[in-house]
Amino acid sequence: MKQGKLCNRIPVGTKAQLQEILGDKGGAEYYKEMESLDVDVPALKALLKKTLKSRLKTWLNSCMRCGLCADSCFLYIANDKDPAQVPSYKIQSTLGELVRRKGEVDTEFMMHCMDVAWSQCTCCNRCAMYCPMGIDMGVMFSYLRGVLFSQGFVPWEMKIGSGMHRVYRAQMDITTEDWVDTCQWMEEETEEEWPGLEIPVDKENADIIYTVNAREAKHYPEDLADAAVLFHLAGENWTVPSEGWEETSLAMFAGDWEASTMQVKSVYSAIDRLKPKRMVVTECGHAYRATVTEGPYWAGIKSGKVPVDSLHYVEWVAEALRTGKLKIDPAKRIKEPVTFQDSCNYIRNAGLADDARYIMSQIAEDFREMTPNREHNYCCGGGGGMNGIGRYREQRNIGLKVKRDQILETGAKLVISPCHNCWDAIRDLEEVYHIGIRWSFLKPLLIPMVVVPDHLKHIEE
Repeated sequence: MKQGKLCNRIPVGTKAQLQEILGDKGGAEYYKEMESLDVDVPALKALLKKTLKSRLKTWLNSCMRCGLCADSCFLYIANDKDPAQVPSYKIQSTLGELVRRKGEVDTEFMMHCMDVAWSQCTCCNRCAMYCPMGIDMGVMFSYLRGVLFSQGFVPWEMKIGSGMHRVYRAQMDITTEDWVDTCQWMEEETEEEWPGLEIPVDKENADIIYTVNAREAKHYPEDLADAAVLFHLAGENWTVPSEGWEETSLAMFAGDWEASTMQVKSVYSAIDRLKPKRMVVTECGHAYRATVTEGPYWAGIKSGKVPVDSLHYVEWVAEALRTGKLKIDPAKRIKEPVTFQDSCNYIRNAGLADDARYIMSQIAEDFREMTPNREHNYCCGGGGGMNGIGRYREQRNIGLKVKRDQILETGAKLVISPCHNCWDAIRDLEEVYHIGIRWSFLKPLLIPMVVVPDHLKHIEE
């Protein structure tokens, strides 16, 4: 069966393979090869027989085509309510059709499924809240992505991303040495302003093991420094692991379940090795979902729970404020109108809306809710990997209109977004639509307004 040199059914698993596919700028040759990539029908049939279980079959058969899911989808709204963007239609015309044909499909159909799965659904799961039958199109599209990955029909950037996880156990080419050096560098940069501050690596039996998004280590190392400052001010006994520090999973976005398992097991191995009391995940929604929500199942943990209690950063901040570990100087609270982006993965899918509102009540004087909000909020517009796929940039930018309008309706000039995908989407939203807003994670906003404990007062001198 015909396969390409770059576009094929073989996962990227070596540094040499990564360099080769990265050399194809924009994936031009990759997508050209995809047009001739044969579908391995026997393998596809076998996969469907093995993995298409009763829940998905029931959902496909019980959909009433009532259309109540339509207005739940921000892409349907952003595309002038195009019927082809109704969630039920999108899944029935792809996965549903694949099942009805019993895997007897061709290359053109698989490329169509790829385009729908990665450009017309962010797997935000909002549609499931409004389906009278309880059908979750996000879960089904996640499954479809896995089927497509197995056949090689996956966007260029996602193939690279899953390969990064296989080679580096991170979404970027960051080695253990790179990571430890970054921790030491940020400690040195920060301790001058905050004497006594440490970024402990591989400290056993700490109260907290802190895990991050590789983009912080690669592009935003100051985020690690900010986390260290807040842990320092809160008096936390914490550490980062030298290996197993990366929480995110582009492999999850790619539908590469094997690499997703590799990634999450690296984090759990760090927990087993260092034996912390709890884990705190950085300001990233899909990192939390990949390691805390989905991860235990990939790792084969029957309880469905992470080896230790695990908190999203929003949970830790709310707890620190409630317990007085961090105290806000009222005079330094945010004065300008501010709104909050509810991430699909830790608000809708993990129920942390109350913690987010408590934080806002402590740090903002003029907090304005988006409409809708909390678990009903719309996806940022770039989740599920859509932010990073060049092939679908135009579709992503159209989808950003819904979040643009939500923000404009609040009148807020600052959007707080404790999630990397949301942060990126809102940054790009401003670059595309120029609505005059700023955006921020929690950490840099908190540091200037936190009361410095008495025993650290000399730091301010």
